[in-house]
Amino acid sequence: MRALVQRVARAKVAIDGETTGEIGPGLCVFVGVTHSDTEATADKLAGRLWTLRVFDDEAGFMNRPVSEAGGEILVVSQFTLYGDTRRGRRPSWVAAARAEQAEPLVERLVGSLRELGATVATGRFAAHMEVELMNDGPVTVMLEA
Repeated sequence: MRALVQRVARAKVAIDGETTGEIGPGLCVFVGVTHSDTEATADKLAGRLWTLRVFDDEAGFMNRPVSEAGGEILVVSQFTLYGDTRRGRRPSWVAAARAEQAEPLVERLVGSLRELGATVATGRFAAHMEVELMNDGPVTVMLEA
């Protein structure tokens, strides 16, 4: 699994003009799934997200995870994170898992985050989503699990 993580002041996702998920300060996480990913991969990524130290401590250093900062997490599935752009002008999506495999793993990721104690909002799998966010910092990190 691959996650593009942005520390945000706020974020929301809408489908056909209807907001399906919205958070205040926290993490906006775009998640891609590849063929070799499993439930264990989703659990591992959840743990890494929950403990990723990208929030400022009292001294102003990025030393606190979302679990300590009291932030929320918005998870948005995004198969395009596995786009291969090394050749030609059109990305290849061969490395992205098909929906039948990817959707349950994204749901597992969300469930694992909730079990850890996270407040999680989501988009809707395979829908055309409009994501609006205010990056805080900016802080953007790529995670692989």
